[in-house]
Amino acid sequence: METLSDYISFGFQSSLRMAHSGMVFTGKAASILTKIAQGKADHREIATSLREAFESLGATYIKLGQFIASAPSLFPKEYVEEMQKCLDSVRPLDFRDIRSTVERELGGKLEEVFFQFEEIPLASASIAQVHGAVTKEGLDVVVKVQRPDIQTTLRTDMQILGLLTKILGWIAPEFKKSGLTAMFEEFQTSILSEIDFIQEAQNIEEFEEYLLDVRETRARVPRVYHTLSTKKVLTMERFHGVPITDEKGLKKYSDNPRKVLNDALEVWFSSLAKKGFFHADVHAGNLMILKDGTIGFIDFGIVGRISPKVWKGLLLFTQGIGIGEPMLVAQGLVAMDSTDSGVSPSLLAKELNDVFSELENVYESISENQMFDETKLNRIMYDLKDIAEKNGLKIPREFALLMKQMLYFDRYVKSMAPEINLFKDTSRFVTN
Repeated sequence: METLSDYISFGFQSSLRMAHSGMVFTGKAASILTKIAQGKADHREIATSLREAFESLGATYIKLGQFIASAPSLFPKEYVEEMQKCLDSVRPLDFRDIRSTVERELGGKLEEVFFQFEEIPLASASIAQVHGAVTKEGLDVVVKVQRPDIQTTLRTDMQILGLLTKILGWIAPEFKKSGLTAMFEEFQTSILSEIDFIQEAQNIEEFEEYLLDVRETRARVPRVYHTLSTKKVLTMERFHGVPITDEKGLKKYSDNPRKVLNDALEVWFSSLAKKGFFHADVHAGNLMILKDGTIGFIDFGIVGRISPKVWKGLLLFTQGIGIGEPMLVAQGLVAMDSTDSGVSPSLLAKELNDVFSELENVYESISENQMFDETKLNRIMYDLKDIAEKNGLKIPREFALLMKQMLYFDRYVKSMAPEINLFKDTSRFVTN
């Protein structure tokens, strides 16, 4: 903010947001906070009320719900399971708001900046809305536009959440012991990077740089048009193709769909192994086969980074799952640990037996071409976290993100190339 009017506007809008948030939380959470203070907390009830409050408040709180749902190694299972229901799908904004944001950010009338701009959005979520457009040069693009006042909303919400974190730590020691402050700081870093479209553009170009460095021609990312992009507006090349799971559509652009999948696996795993950088949201909509037969990776709002040590542990862990060997799973968890606590893999393997059986059941359901149960996976991750902590281990949050992406890929494998054992043969997809 640079002017006095900006400060006044922020103060007014922030006050309104605080008042709205206060009303929602007062209505949903007052009795629950009392129960927590009295030691009579029903965590399932708390989780449901929180999820309802998050959905009512939107924006930051929906993202917080998704963060909790994606981090079973950090949060109690009741909250993780309930937040799976927290959906980030909202009514489209009035096009006048989109026009206003684009014109203000890019410094000109919409008709002066773009040759054509589609009023009906391709997608609408709590943080941003995506529209198709054509540049003055005739290039097909997509324009990702932040919702008005989202910056003010997030800043205000962060202040509220920071205060709630301190209050919960004060009245409920169980929350304080859970490392709530560290979790909040991690969430804050995560969401602030997701609303920074300059950072997302850098993520896209970092992956592109990797592809160029290793001379990888089988995959592409959308080109970013910097002259039409700001922190609040991101203009990218529009990809034309089909999701990688659309087998009929795949056959239009490739006579060998299995090779397409194999190529996608090699590109993703190689970036993970060589760069320690990975696309952390490879659901079917973000992985495409393009008209020219190449693979398109889109939406780099969520990315992950791991150390060589975590990669080594992941290989042991996945191999243990693939061949049904608890000892390798235990060795993998120990290898990923950052505390150097000297845990015995053999003792850990014994404690992992029950969890390992559940994990095998999830894997077998995928092998039978069923949709994997994300709630069950999150419960398993919680159990792994519990056992690891009892043994003095610390599982990195990125591990849960990695496992989720691998299960996405494994679902694609079981549908299109069932002869592949993704977990057993992870290392084979790392190209030289």
